[in-house]
Amino acid sequence: MHIVRFFPIGNADTCLIELANGRRILLDFADMHTTDDPEDKRCDLEKELRAILGDDKYIDVVAFTHLDKDHCNRAKDVFYLEHAEKYQDDDRIKIKTMWVPAHAVLETGVVGQARTLRAEARHRFLKGEGVRVFSRPEELDQFLIDREIEPAKRRNLISDAGTLCPEFNLEHDGVEFFVHSPFGKRDEENVVRVRNDDALFMQATFEVDGQQTKMILSADVTHEVIDDIVEVTRYHGRNDRLEWDINNIPHHCSYKSLSAEKGDDKTEPTEASKWLYEEAGQHAGLLVSTSKPIPSDDEDKQPPHRQAAAYYKGVARKLSGEWVVSMEHPTISKPEPLVIEIKSTGYKIRKQAPNIVIATPAPRAGVLP
Repeated sequence: MHIVRFFPIGNADTCLIELANGRRILLDFADMHTTDDPEDKRCDLEKELRAILGDDKYIDVVAFTHLDKDHCNRAKDVFYLEHAEKYQDDDRIKIKTMWVPAHAVLETGVVGQARTLRAEARHRFLKGEGVRVFSRPEELDQFLIDREIEPAKRRNLISDAGTLCPEFNLEHDGVEFFVHSPFGKRDEENVVRVRNDDALFMQATFEVDGQQTKMILSADVTHEVIDDIVEVTRYHGRNDRLEWDINNIPHHCSYKSLSAEKGDDKTEPTEASKWLYEEAGQHAGLLVSTSKPIPSDDEDKQPPHRQAAAYYKGVARKLSGEWVVSMEHPTISKPEPLVIEIKSTGYKIRKQAPNIVIATPAPRAGVLP
């Protein structure tokens, strides 16, 4: 059995994947809990993570989809970082391999957590181990050349869109990660630039006893990026690489990940987004919004947006599936981590308490009874 765990941390992302063979993948780390506020219902992420790890202070892969605060807050306080001794005490959690988009290495003008993680990514990349960088724009080669390193000597640390991450495979780990974003695109001067430098976008395919369960991890991409991903993937006849049983919808349920227009009561998606959710989504699919509770009005301009939620809820109904908001699960008054078990019969949301009943979809290939 594999376990996928989404934490209730407000408008922020952290997902821990625990594989049946004991390996672990952490996608983002954003500890947003305010310890001196008794009304703050966001979980103490560091405490939760340490409780899961126990004495084994070690994670095989930690991916930072991008360096915004809501994806990396307090990471420099929790993890053992190799570039500076002040981040290396024995109580810190060690990272075997760090996954970052190329932009996390190249970005300039960053401060705070982002600057520290950029320093760590650069240190590992220049050293030649312990990191995987996604996308290969011309600027990345120049970054190496400027530091007197031949770019060819770091190619093994770089993965382009349309490839599988070499750290995991179905045969030995029961999971593979297919990279959709970021990807390079040639400009008018025929130079490859980073087309979408915001975040990683991947499909994870889990396999247990021959049964596959697929999950889309979208981070904070916009609808323009999704449009490009769908167009390119379908053009190459790889529709299966966008199929999903579980979809971590992008950007905390922002309408901008569906369309340029919010809409009055429901956001109408672009054609590409509509295909991704309604056609690539499998029967009884689960949509997860890592966000605050969905509002009933438009007073707050920041996500989640009720109009986007209305669309995603409609998708869940169409697929006979489920819609779960991290800060509403299992209740708004007492949110708990969303724990998803993946077995040979598919996925199932683990019940959090004996008195709380969570509806599960009808049995099918890909969903547990």
